[in-house]
Amino acid sequence: MKTRRGLLLIIGLLLASHVNAQSIEDEAVVWLQEFIQVDTVNPPGNESRAVDFYAAIFDAEGISYETAESAPGRGNIWARLPGGNEPALILLQHTDVVPADREYWSTDPLSGEIRDGYIWGRGARDMKGTGISQLATFISLHRAGLELNRDVVFVATADEEAGGAYGAGWLVENRPEIFAGAGLLINEGGAGSRLGDQVVFGVEVTQKVPVWLHLTAVDTPGHGSSPRTTSAVTRIVEALNIIRENPFPPRIIPPVEAYFAGLSLSMDDEWADAYANIASAIREPGFMQEFQEYSAGHHALTRDTCTMTRMGASNKINVIPPEAWAELDCRILPDRPAEEFIETVRNMIVATGVEIEVIMAFTPAISATDSALYQSIVKVTREMHPDSRVLPSVSTGFTDSHFTRDLGIVSYGFNPIITERGDSSGVHGNDERVPVEAFRRGVTDMRAIIRDLVVD
Repeated sequence: MKTRRGLLLIIGLLLASHVNAQSIEDEAVVWLQEFIQVDTVNPPGNESRAVDFYAAIFDAEGISYETAESAPGRGNIWARLPGGNEPALILLQHTDVVPADREYWSTDPLSGEIRDGYIWGRGARDMKGTGISQLATFISLHRAGLELNRDVVFVATADEEAGGAYGAGWLVENRPEIFAGAGLLINEGGAGSRLGDQVVFGVEVTQKVPVWLHLTAVDTPGHGSSPRTTSAVTRIVEALNIIRENPFPPRIIPPVEAYFAGLSLSMDDEWADAYANIASAIREPGFMQEFQEYSAGHHALTRDTCTMTRMGASNKINVIPPEAWAELDCRILPDRPAEEFIETVRNMIVATGVEIEVIMAFTPAISATDSALYQSIVKVTREMHPDSRVLPSVSTGFTDSHFTRDLGIVSYGFNPIITERGDSSGVHGNDERVPVEAFRRGVTDMRAIIRDLVVD
């Protein structure tokens, strides 16, 4: 690790020596390529490698920073640019990425290569690309030496892809000084997309709450040739089938209704009316099934969901096991506590004898849009993209923002990068990539937004 850190320090010094010859966008492209090559696949994480990567750049720039490992190899790093008395702004990112199977990719998932106008690799979108945009913004503020109206804090954490227990969650508990005095935060979760002839920027203000459940059934074991009336396996199957056959009723919370109504203004197909009147549309016969086929992501914003992702039982084909299990990735709308939802699921399957254990459940929270940061996002995107609109949005996935919203910090998910219609991102899938020019423009826009906020 020391050898690698030394090499990265040399790279950082070389980059710094060419600051006058390169734009920050040029540097950001190189940083992203190199960062993708740093293996932080979670599990196991090894995010201390990302700490070394960022530390080398900060060393080259003369920026003080601190680091902490929540467990061996699970590194976190943060740095602060001091400013005035306004509540501090945190630039939050996670450095871990999900696994990628080389067999199904067109390139090495950790290559960071540029091909066909794209930067390819795991994390290009989620979220090493956004992290490098934050780095470029942070570095540019430091180099400019401008008087800031508030502290700007760069925080790169471990373990978000597995829930954040070794990253943001650990820092909140063990390094609370990082977040003290902070009032605003920008993280992943929202971006720009082209709808019709207009660019719509979604700013994530809340998210569905993850509720991960482990189901266990116990029954009499035996020989596969002599099936009993019930078994651990049949109990699990019955419980899963009850959940599958009884989807949770749809309901529209205010942030979703506002988001869909805003999207409808840029839609030019037969779905525009449904989006504009989504609370009525969900009550129409057959609508929900058609809506799921049209947009699974938007459909998921209209109801609580449970996805069956893992199962296990016997380790031998002719043995009826004493125990069987399954796991559910449930996501609930942020308008009621997780405990209430869990009790609903328990009551649904109580007759099967299946027990429920809660693996993880977060608290719901929503960030208001009357902040100075939101105003800067609206102002700058309108200047940079005159044909654009900004909408508060709701994410089906979770981010580390739930930790900071629990602290009372207004937290938004936003990266001003624009995804063109039909352009696949590959997030959590195969061939994750980001267009070079879109990434560069996103870096420019991110810098402008943050500078508008922190420089009077």
